[in-house]
Amino acid sequence: MSESPSITTSPLLTLPGAVPAPDDSLDAGVAWHYGDPLREQRSAETTAAIVDRSNRYVLSIAGAERLSWLHTISSQHVANLPDGASAENLSLDLNGRIEHHFVLTDLDEVTWIDTEPKYGPDLLGFLQKMVFWAKAEPKPAPDMAVLTLLGPDIRRPRILEALGVGELPGVYGAVAVAGGGFLRTMPWPGEHAWDLVVPRDRLGHWWAALTGAGAAPAGSWAFEALRVAALRPRIGLDTDERTIPHEVRWIGGVTEHGAVHLDKGCYRGQETVARVHNLGKPPRHLVLLHLDGSADTLPQPGDAVTADGRAVGTVGTVVDHHELGPIALALVKRTVPAETPLVVGGTAAAIDADSVPSYDAVQAGRAAVDRLRGR
Repeated sequence: MSESPSITTSPLLTLPGAVPAPDDSLDAGVAWHYGDPLREQRSAETTAAIVDRSNRYVLSIAGAERLSWLHTISSQHVANLPDGASAENLSLDLNGRIEHHFVLTDLDEVTWIDTEPKYGPDLLGFLQKMVFWAKAEPKPAPDMAVLTLLGPDIRRPRILEALGVGELPGVYGAVAVAGGGFLRTMPWPGEHAWDLVVPRDRLGHWWAALTGAGAAPAGSWAFEALRVAALRPRIGLDTDERTIPHEVRWIGGVTEHGAVHLDKGCYRGQETVARVHNLGKPPRHLVLLHLDGSADTLPQPGDAVTADGRAVGTVGTVVDHHELGPIALALVKRTVPAETPLVVGGTAAAIDADSVPSYDAVQAGRAAVDRLRGR
């Protein structure tokens, strides 16, 4: 991977009460919180909140073959994606390991992609390298930026009026908004989530309009707390260089809140995806950890998860949640029972049993093998 891009500082960091995220965090350049991160989380879950995520890397793809071309080099089924539709997608290596995760929206003959700032330049470089003779033109879109709206009250008439829409689109749907850009409905980090991808020079306009309509300012801390509680991974934080899609719940079609479609043609890394899905089980899986809140310090991303002194996994995002207390996402060995006492960075931890995936379903490939063997 090439060097990370320089930090883009949001113009919204000058707003009253904005506390910047630490310089070494993935959210450097945007507000971490506005003075009361736990209250901001409650607003994001129960009323309405707006989060500055303008550090996201945005790029665009024009050209008549943009979708059919993207379909051949990524994990999602996007060849026939309708206008005004969105999807999550992955780029995998030859061994099926995750290289990139991104969200895409096709609107008015342009495909818009946003991803982590750390990964954006590499993703763009990969796409440009893979064009060959296709009618597709990937290019950076630094003039576009992302805001996220959270909470059930986003549906209230006053906020809809500020957005300039009569109704909100369905999950993964998108509609154009006045002044350029679009509003997109997402299935996470909470039950009520929308991304607003708009010109960067209109961030102040949208922030003022939406906070004036009742959306409370909330920082990246609030977004991350909801994301962790929803068991949604973040590439580069909850994944490592060995992670495959089955380990982090990125399996599912366009409408199934996943990033890998299991009924599409050949793409790089497909063999691993198909083999695990039909015959095997992932070596690790993503779980929610509850951490000892009385500890002096919380674990750091990358700390080993241990059981009886033996490493059984790695912790990713660690965050204080307004109801659950300190929680984290971790990739742990699938064979570790949910009741196993764990330690992370010197802090006691316990797996949330409800977060452990079920492996009871009979896989199609395994069932065929058993039939051949007369079982």
